Amino acid sequence: MKKDLRSQNWFGKKGKDGFIYRAWMKNQGIPDYEFRGKPVIGICNTWSELTPCNAHFKELAEAVKRGVIEAGGLPLEFPVMSLGETLIKPTAMLYRNLASMDVEESIRANPLDGVVLMCGCDKTTPSLVMGACSVDIPTIVVSGGAMLTGKFRNQDIGTSDLWRFSEDVRSGIMSEEELNMAEAGMCRSRGHCAVMGTASSMACMVEALGLSLPGNAAIPAVDANRKVLAQLSGKRIVEMVREDLKLSDLLTRYAFENAIRVNAAIGGSTNFVIHLLAIAGRIGVPLTLEDMDIFSRNIPLIANIQPSGKYFMEDFYYAGGLPAVMKQIENHLHTDCLTANGKKLSENIQKTKSWNNDVIAPVDQPVNKRSGIVVLKGNLCENGSVIKPSAASPHLMKHTGKAVVFENIEDYKARINDPLLEADENSVLVLKNAGPKGYPGMPEVGNMGLPTKLLARGITDMVRISDGRMSGTGFGTVVLHVSPEAAENGTFSLIENGDMIELDVEKRVLNLLVGEAELDRRKVNRAAFRNPFTRGYARLYVDHVEQADKGADFDFLKGGSGSDVSRDSH
Repeated sequence: MKKDLRSQNWFGKKGKDGFIYRAWMKNQGIPDYEFRGKPVIGICNTWSELTPCNAHFKELAEAVKRGVIEAGGLPLEFPVMSLGETLIKPTAMLYRNLASMDVEESIRANPLDGVVLMCGCDKTTPSLVMGACSVDIPTIVVSGGAMLTGKFRNQDIGTSDLWRFSEDVRSGIMSEEELNMAEAGMCRSRGHCAVMGTASSMACMVEALGLSLPGNAAIPAVDANRKVLAQLSGKRIVEMVREDLKLSDLLTRYAFENAIRVNAAIGGSTNFVIHLLAIAGRIGVPLTLEDMDIFSRNIPLIANIQPSGKYFMEDFYYAGGLPAVMKQIENHLHTDCLTANGKKLSENIQKTKSWNNDVIAPVDQPVNKRSGIVVLKGNLCENGSVIKPSAASPHLMKHTGKAVVFENIEDYKARINDPLLEADENSVLVLKNAGPKGYPGMPEVGNMGLPTKLLARGITDMVRISDGRMSGTGFGTVVLHVSPEAAENGTFSLIENGDMIELDVEKRVLNLLVGEAELDRRKVNRAAFRNPFTRGYARLYVDHVEQADKGADFDFLKGGSGSDVSRDSH
């Protein structure tokens, strides 16, 4: 052992103090010898029947426990707040920081030497990693895996198709009965979304950062190999404790640069940006919004997976998974980065290859030369905004049009289907007050559905701009994460119907073409934002959440407090 086990500050004590800590644990039928110097491994479980993507985690945790026991550790499972994207209102993102606090304090307050983070649905991964970073003990991630590919009328379908189905119903191409049939075939097994949505992007993120065993990201939830990986992860975390291999040893600046490049190559979610920035802030690695653009440039899209491509996560696994992608872009990566299995990235990908070039393409024959996350700047988004080129329409990447402004999501819902709405295919749809403070929680509403009257004419995409987010399963020419948000009184709050907006993705420009004098006049009449909440978590959130360009974490949670417990209660 490189140092004494942290858990012995509880279980190794003599007299009354040790008696109290051990005796009550023994009511679970744990023999005395389990407390005598064995590494205690916490299994941080986000299982919940309210989080369908994580509903198989009870069984998966048992596989982790087998590995911990096999390696000579004592596994102790504990629950933390679970964030199910599909059910939680107003948005799971509102509670990401709360869940991270739950994780941080649960780890620090308990006799744990190492921890296995069981992550699945979108926000469970960043919240668990953020919380664990603030404690910084040996940690490994086990993702839940994607569900099997959906089926509808002999076609493969996934969550990204939901947006197409919705527009087809609105335009009369698809009936409600047909939509119900598609619904029945969408979610055929346990697991998270079957496309490269945010959940899969987060699983790829942790593997690219080196926080999981190789191959973790792509194994389907119901594949037996998911349990094998979970058991091996349980075994490995005990070894990590003995090696004192902590998150701060793995999460170097180079590891973050790798993750950005990998996200570009797979066509990962725009939500990757906001979560990676928050994780960097917790572990103390300087990372900026601009880094997302800098390090994803010149990385082509090589993973042909919806929503930026054709295939699904199940196909991605069969084709070689994330190690095969990293092998293809090896020359762009820092391959000497250390990973959770104790090996360098170069060792992990040395013998990997793509088994299907249509799913994981060679880097010199990419699916799309446009990839990554582009960071836009201009007077409309002084601190930045983002767009995902691989999911956008080429003809709209340079565009100037009149703004059609919705002051909030309720305004949008009330007017979008109005046949008298003054909008055509050249218009720019603008949604305000969907940011961290303004909503609050920054919902995934940025990829607004198009006006019904334009859908009827066959229009399938328009430029859309929002201070909110977009589901990783979504697509379109959508500008997101505008910072400062409308509630922070940036220029974005001043846009009015008919204003001309200029978008030039190649030049990284997003401007409101309104003179300074007119903007100054509008500022005088602008109502100041006030926190509408008088109590509880929502008040705390609005008072302390930072803007999107900084990761939307709480201002008081940057960095960490370490693993020491300040007071001993006995």
